[in-house]
This record gives sequence, C-alpha cells and structure tokens, in this order.
Amino acid sequence: MTLTKAKFRENCLKKLKQQPKHNQLYKNLMLNQKLLKELKKRKNCSILFYYPLGFEADIRKTLLKMRQISNVYVPFMQQQSFKMVPFRLPLKKKKFGIFEAGNTIRNINKIDIAIVPAIGVDTNLQRVGFGKGMYDRFFAKLKKKPYTIFIQPEICYTKEKVCDSYDISCDMLLTPKTKIVKK
Repeated sequence: MTLTKAKFRENCLKKLKQQPKHNQLYKNLMLNQKLLKELKKRKNCSILFYYPLGFEADIRKTLLKMRQISNVYVPFMQQQSFKMVPFRLPLKKKKFGIFEAGNTIRNINKIDIAIVPAIGVDTNLQRVGFGKGMYDRFFAKLKKKPYTIFIQPEICYTKEKVCDSYDISCDMLLTPKTKIVKK
C-alpha cells in the first residue's frame, strides 16, 4: 500500500498531538539553541519567523533574540496566502488561532531566511503542512527563494515521495534531536 500525503499528514498530526508534555520545555530549549546557533552564523539578515501554535515547536525565544540583531517578520494572513509584516507587539489572535502582528502598508518582498513549521517532511525534504497551501502560495510569489529552515518538535519523516511539485522544500530540517541539511 502506497503512503498518500493525506495519510502521512494524519499520522504526523497524531504523533505531534500525542507528544508527552513533561519534556516539551526541554525539547523547545534544545531546538531554540540549535536554531539560534544556525541563525547567528548569518549576520544582518531579514528573517521570516512563524508564531507557534500549541503543538508546534515554540521558537519564540529565538525570535525575540534575533529581533534585536536582524529584521524579523511574521506572516499576516490575506485571502489564500499571507504577506510579511514586521514583528511587533501586541499580537492579535486571528483565524485558525494564529497570533499576528498588525498590518503594514510596507510591501516587504525580500527575505534571506525563512523559518517554517512542518508537520511532516518527505524524502525530497518537501513540506507537509496543514493542507491549506499558504506557504506554497507565498513562496511562489517570491522572486528569490530564501534559505529555508523547517522546524519540527518531533521528527516526522518518510523515505517515500508524498509531496506535490509545488510543495516547498527546505535547505535544513531542525528538530530537538535531528539536523538534516540538503546537499
């Protein structure tokens, strides 16, 4: 039986939601340390972060530290995709329970690094997300692909190719225990 993208997503979501809570703080700490180490190698960058949902890896510590030395942006949902806005407080809870910074009239269309949450990753290091395609549509609009880092709180990887051609791929996958770099 061949694994489908939908079945793989379902398996990964189940795995994420069943993570034990007792070591979640430790895992987030490990992941933040790894991510910060990677980002500090690149100076004066524009970085797109995500603001985590409850079961996603909590990278807020890295976001706040990088905000002091880099231009930091977060997604602001618009129709079927999003645009980038500067990270600034206060954040407001919006659609899908996602916290967003306020809108801006600035048209930001160039970033050096994108930090993207991933539910699962296939053999080509392509992302399986929530199934809405927001990141895929956003990346399709960019003129230059940024260095992309996928973040997972727990590795959910398949050696099968389950993603479509339009699904974004990463240059690096980070979990608390794993670091995979695309060759």
